[in-house]
Amino acid sequence: MLSDTLADGLASYRIGPKIRALRQKKDLGLVQLGEHTGISSGMLSKIERGQLFPTLPTLLKIALVFGVGLDHFFVDDSEAPIIAVVRKEDRLRLPDRPGETSPAYFFESLDFPVTDRKMEAYFAAFEGPQEATEPHAHDGAEVIYVIKGELVVAIGDEETTLGEGDSIYFDSGHPHSYRRAGHSPCEAIVVVTR
Repeated sequence: MLSDTLADGLASYRIGPKIRALRQKKDLGLVQLGEHTGISSGMLSKIERGQLFPTLPTLLKIALVFGVGLDHFFVDDSEAPIIAVVRKEDRLRLPDRPGETSPAYFFESLDFPVTDRKMEAYFAAFEGPQEATEPHAHDGAEVIYVIKGELVVAIGDEETTLGEGDSIYFDSGHPHSYRRAGHSPCEAIVVVTR
């Protein structure tokens, strides 16, 4: 049995409400979360309501489902703003498709240290062939801002050419692809919401 002081200390982290917020953001029910973690829905309900504090192995199972670290549950997010500075020399440059000998573009995450992102931001360099990327779709919305060069964005059957300083916003649930226009390299900032 936990002492009142220990229980109050654990309650201040609001672990249960943080689990509930993650679950609701993913649109998962307690039963579905239980199937992913092997934890009964009754126990998960007690944890979410603050009637029971999870052990670290239990919390780790839950964290893995949502792709967050254990630190997510122990940071007091009500007081401290989330700030992440990413230095240019620390960014990792990756091709759009691993293993490609001539990728359509390279991208660098501008927010990789943040574990619970509300959006994802990338620097993209279109240097390779002028072929379109494979059409893809994902939940959320996307904004592209062209820094230099020209970029053709295809959404469904409609193509839009963006020049330096142009931007586009679209529902990324529709199949879309990108390709460099002209012979000059193209650079853009891509922001994706979940």
